[in-house]
Amino acid sequence: MLKTPISADSHITEPPNCYIDHIDPKYRDRAPRMVRDDKLGDIFVIENFAGRIPMGLVAAAGKDPKEVSDGPVAFEDLWRSGWDPKYRVGDQDKDGVAAEVIYPSVGMMLCTHEDFDYKKACFDAYNRWLQGYCSESPQRLIGMAQTAMRSVREGIEDLHRIREMGFRGVMMPGVPAEEDYDSPIYDPFWEAAVELELPLSFHILTSSSDSIDSKPRGPKINTFMSIMRACQDVMGMFCFTGVFERHPDLRVVCVEADAGWAPHYMYRMDHAYERHRYWMKAAPLARMPSDYFRENIYLTFQDDWVAFKVRDLLNIERLMWANDFPHSDSTWPWSQDLLRKHTGDMSEQERNLILHDNAARLYKLAEYDTGAAQAAG
Repeated sequence: MLKTPISADSHITEPPNCYIDHIDPKYRDRAPRMVRDDKLGDIFVIENFAGRIPMGLVAAAGKDPKEVSDGPVAFEDLWRSGWDPKYRVGDQDKDGVAAEVIYPSVGMMLCTHEDFDYKKACFDAYNRWLQGYCSESPQRLIGMAQTAMRSVREGIEDLHRIREMGFRGVMMPGVPAEEDYDSPIYDPFWEAAVELELPLSFHILTSSSDSIDSKPRGPKINTFMSIMRACQDVMGMFCFTGVFERHPDLRVVCVEADAGWAPHYMYRMDHAYERHRYWMKAAPLARMPSDYFRENIYLTFQDDWVAFKVRDLLNIERLMWANDFPHSDSTWPWSQDLLRKHTGDMSEQERNLILHDNAARLYKLAEYDTGAAQAAG
């Protein structure tokens, strides 16, 4: 039987009080806050952060493409389920999903903030808010907490706190405060993540190098083609530098960066390692880079039909579909129509793996392992 899909990447829409009400009091006057702009409508403003976050663009799921813009939209006109969990299950049912793995929206942008003390305070506030949001339906709202990674020691403390708060995974900033993630100083952190069974997620738009506000070559839409690059760089770094070799049970999730590119990327890594590792000084590895990629990295994607077509060139047990609700790239509320088209040539087992089982197993959602639903349509 076909199982009801689980979205491996969905989001909330932070409400005006998200940070102000839950942040360390000494940061309250500086907390991210919502203001009304004459041209952009309700936006989130972050201290010492150049960009402004138009909430209408953040929550544009279901809109006709011609209506998707950064024009003025009032917060009260956005999808209420983005911040009010009492409405979320209804929108899940409308899209035909059993559960969603929940990531932030404003919190994505905060990942690139240069003040790590400020970032730490904001992430702690968000985690407290998110805990309350997910408590409304913990079997269907699977929250991903955030850590600022000011230090390895503090990161490990965050992991333990995050686990105690009931979260199933951790969203990582693209760049940490200390040395980069390939440094051996992070080995205790990776060990703690494995011990606590917390997958670590790297989401697009969480590194300064993949901002859609960067100056493009050509039209602005060309920046859309580069927002996956920072995630690819992180994945390559983990494979080439032996992080996965030292920590074979570490599970990393590459979020919203699609998956159709991965077979060629793995080939390219192996080619580079075989041909150029001596003069380019790659670390010696017991296996090929693609072996680590295939085993340790999960990939989430929405309407990337190429990913379904090249599934045999990937590890099908590491592919996870998502609806990205309520963002502008979301397939909601048309996900079932797209899935019927994109999975038409797949076996029941293959479909269940990508749409349901892989996410259920990664996040220990045992209640869904045996659950089945009628095929959509």
